[in-house]
Amino acid sequence: MSPRPLELLAPAKNAEYGIEAIHHGADAVYIGGPAFGARSNAGNTVADIERLAQAAHAYHARVFVTVNTLLKDEELEPAGKLIWQLYEAGADAVIIQDMGLWELDLPPIQLHASTQTDIRTVEKARFLDQVGFSQIVLARELNLMQIQRIAAATACHLEFFIHGALCVAYSGQCYISHAHTGRSANRGECSQACRLPYDLVDADGKRLAQDKHLLSMKDNDQSANLLALAEAGITSFKIEGRLKDLSYVKNITAHYRILLDGILEAHPERYRRASAGRCRYTFTPQPEKTFNRGATDYFVQARKADIGAFDTPAFSGEALGRVSQLGPGWFELDSEAELHNGDGLSYFDPEQELAGLRLNSVEPRGGTGKSRARNGAKTCTWRCYPKAMPADLTVGTTLYRNRDQRFERLLEQKSAERRIDVHLSFAETPEGFALRLTDETGISAAARIALAKEPAQDAERALATLRDNLGKLGNTRYRAKAIDLALSLPPGQAWFLPASTVNGLRRDAVSALDAARAAACLRPERKAPAANPPPYPESALSYLGNVYNQKAHAFYARHGVAVIAAAYEANQEAGEVSLMITKHCLRHSFNLCPKEVKGIRPDPMTLINGKEKLTLTFDCKKCEMHVVGKMKKQRIIPIHAH
Repeated sequence: MSPRPLELLAPAKNAEYGIEAIHHGADAVYIGGPAFGARSNAGNTVADIERLAQAAHAYHARVFVTVNTLLKDEELEPAGKLIWQLYEAGADAVIIQDMGLWELDLPPIQLHASTQTDIRTVEKARFLDQVGFSQIVLARELNLMQIQRIAAATACHLEFFIHGALCVAYSGQCYISHAHTGRSANRGECSQACRLPYDLVDADGKRLAQDKHLLSMKDNDQSANLLALAEAGITSFKIEGRLKDLSYVKNITAHYRILLDGILEAHPERYRRASAGRCRYTFTPQPEKTFNRGATDYFVQARKADIGAFDTPAFSGEALGRVSQLGPGWFELDSEAELHNGDGLSYFDPEQELAGLRLNSVEPRGGTGKSRARNGAKTCTWRCYPKAMPADLTVGTTLYRNRDQRFERLLEQKSAERRIDVHLSFAETPEGFALRLTDETGISAAARIALAKEPAQDAERALATLRDNLGKLGNTRYRAKAIDLALSLPPGQAWFLPASTVNGLRRDAVSALDAARAAACLRPERKAPAANPPPYPESALSYLGNVYNQKAHAFYARHGVAVIAAAYEANQEAGEVSLMITKHCLRHSFNLCPKEVKGIRPDPMTLINGKEKLTLTFDCKKCEMHVVGKMKKQRIIPIHAH
């Protein structure tokens, strides 16, 4: 079998972020268009998409555009028109959730199944594969064995989130936001109820936790599992974060580029690059430096006890040390980390809420002589002068750094360069000379020039100058890996070649290679569906099927679904239902799992936030927790019926 491409897929809030993601090593980027993307605050014009596509295609990288909200009947036609515009702008694929789009006359662009389609089973993955999706993103909750089974049953590319924020619910199966605020997560307007503080009360009224962020997960980090995921069948490694800032995009993309490059270099017989170019960075990627809530690899290896970020949904940062002394307008702490003017620090106040401060200046006050065995870093006492001295800061308070000013300054500048390796071959022709450039992917182009051949007076200098001028690719996207000279003169002799002539020949060859690469950059073809429409794996769909328009209803009916309920957003579910279904289990988190503690029963629990109460029920057979509630009265206004 030929080596499989491994694709690093990075997020882009806008075209500028997307271009930087490409420069920092992304093989593909995903970005929202003008409308219908599942991040309502991350829209971009079609012209932005076109500009990004042009920049990406120069490296044969790809651009995927999100059109992945649930659509009302009246939105289907505008969504279809938008997809045509995106296709004409050069987008390589659109990411969708709403199956109603399959009933439209769409351009021959690849369709990718959004995370909102909730792909957890072999049966559903196989259906989406056979229906015509070229790439599907698997649920974050899957383990390696489940991924392997899906890979064995499908032919499409499998995408998996490897970094970033984790939705506690199965994607597409969370309705709390719509129930409480009318803002649907499936329509890109999530109010993030999962990040709120809650009390947890058991069936006997005992309070097990108070004012904790019990539905808030740590952030996903699969750095240690990339090879295992590739071996399981993942081909697209996705970074979450279309709302994240540019430093996050640069730092995290570079981090995973380096890790994936290590895999590619170690296993060239099994895996290959998905785009062209090698990156060089002016910084050392450090994922812990940019926004995170702590790290977890979630369920990839197995269920873990410590997956929640219960103390805070904010970014506390790296632990520095404890406050050792207070003074007028300053404090001191002992830390092994180097502090910088402008650093942002955080701490937990007496109410256990995360508070922050910004340092105007810091100065070292001397070391204690203590060192860590693993790297020999010495502890130093730092005197810190914050912009404003917090009144609740006390001796013994643990401080964290959630903004490393020096690191952020590095990322604010040009921090990466991506170049495509080329082999230059300079040879004589009957009329003069020719230069052929062959890039790392095998694409080749040449330029010729007619020139009378005159021997050089200083052969050694002439050859050195020739090589130097041929290799001047600094203002292009190419890097000279090797330069071969095929000349007919005996050793010790050379032709006289004016620098202007060589430079012109090189520029012509580069232009020819640009054109050849552009011609070779073909957009991936739309996948044809299976000859016989496959049946959907379920014969009935509840509100969990997210059917929000008549076209989606027709799609499922065409694939054998007999009973089709309206989506939750249609406001037809007046009673209590599961507003969230999650693999995260608070019984497990508090050592009350019936599978692990003898005599424990999976009785319901209650989450309380102010006047809001949510019932927790537990499906121990599936190892799932349901957050049960009902729609607020003002939301019960049926707007769709099927």
